[in-house]
Amino acid sequence: MSGKLIHTVDPQVKRLLKIAENVAPSKATVLITGESGTGKELLARYIHSKSSRIQDRFFAVNCAALPENLFESELFGHEKGSFTGAMERKVGLFELASHGTFLLDEIGEMPLLLQSKLLRVLQEGEIRRIGGSAPINVNARIIATTHRDLAQDVKSGKFREDLYYRLNVIPLEIPALRDRPQDIRVLSQLFIEMSCDENGIEMKKLSDYAMNKILAWNWPGNIRELQNTMERTVLLTAGSVLTADDVAIKGFAEAQQRDTYQIRPGMTVSDTEKLLILKTLEHTGQNRTRAAELLGISIRTLRNKINEYKKENVL
Repeated sequence: MSGKLIHTVDPQVKRLLKIAENVAPSKATVLITGESGTGKELLARYIHSKSSRIQDRFFAVNCAALPENLFESELFGHEKGSFTGAMERKVGLFELASHGTFLLDEIGEMPLLLQSKLLRVLQEGEIRRIGGSAPINVNARIIATTHRDLAQDVKSGKFREDLYYRLNVIPLEIPALRDRPQDIRVLSQLFIEMSCDENGIEMKKLSDYAMNKILAWNWPGNIRELQNTMERTVLLTAGSVLTADDVAIKGFAEAQQRDTYQIRPGMTVSDTEKLLILKTLEHTGQNRTRAAELLGISIRTLRNKINEYKKENVL
C-alpha cells in the first residue's frame, strides 16, 4: 500500500498496530512476517514513525534483489583497493542507518555467510568494512521481514538458528487480506479514490455486485494485488459506477469454474448457509474460532451447525 498511513478496521490488525506502537520506542529487533503484498514494509515504517528515531533516516534493502557478490559491500561497505574494482571507499548501509532504522526486507534470502556477519552486528553492535582493520560501532534499529517460514528454513539448514532467535525478539505476523473482509471493503474504495485523485479522474464508486465480486476473491497477492486491480479498473472504465464486469481480476473466471462451492439459483437459504459455513471452515483450516469471527456468529452457534451437518453426514 502506498502512503504512510495504515488503513484498517480489522480487529487483528488494530491489535497488531497497538503492539507495534508499544515496542516502537525500544531497541528490540522486530521480525515482521506475512504473505507477499500484505504491507510488511509499511508496518516497518509505521514502527519507525512511532520511535525515538523518527528524526533519523529509514533505510531499506531488499535481500532478494541484491546480487550475492555485492551483498557484503552494500551492507558493510569496503575500503579503497580491498578488491578488484574498489576504486574508492564505500560506506555501507549499516553505517548510513546508524541511529536510524534499518529494514532488511526478505531476510530469508540472505546468504548463509552473510547471516553470520549480521549476527555479529546484532550481538556486538559493530561492523567491519571489507578490507578494513578496525571495527566500526553502529546503532541502527533492525527490523526484518519475510514471507518465508524461517522456523522451517532453520530445520532445513537454510537459515541460522541463532540468527533466527536474535531477529525474532518481537514477532509480528500480518494476516492475509482474505482474512480481513472489512478491510477489503475499506481498501477497495480507498484505492479507487487515490487512483481518481492521482489521475485527475471524476470520482468513481463500486456497485454492490462489484463489491461482492471483490469479496469473493481470495487475493493471493494481498493488498498489492487489490491496489493494482482497483487502479486498473478505474483507468479502463468510463462510467462513474464500477460494475462487476468492470472489475477485471486475473484468474477469477477460472477459479469460479473450479470452485465446487458455488451458490446457484434455486438453492434454499439453508443450503446456502451450509455452503458458506463449510467454505469458511475450509478457508481457516478448520479453525472454528476464526471461522466464527469471519462469519459474524458465536462459536456456540457454529458448533451447533457443525453438529447438525455431522448428523446429515456432511462432515
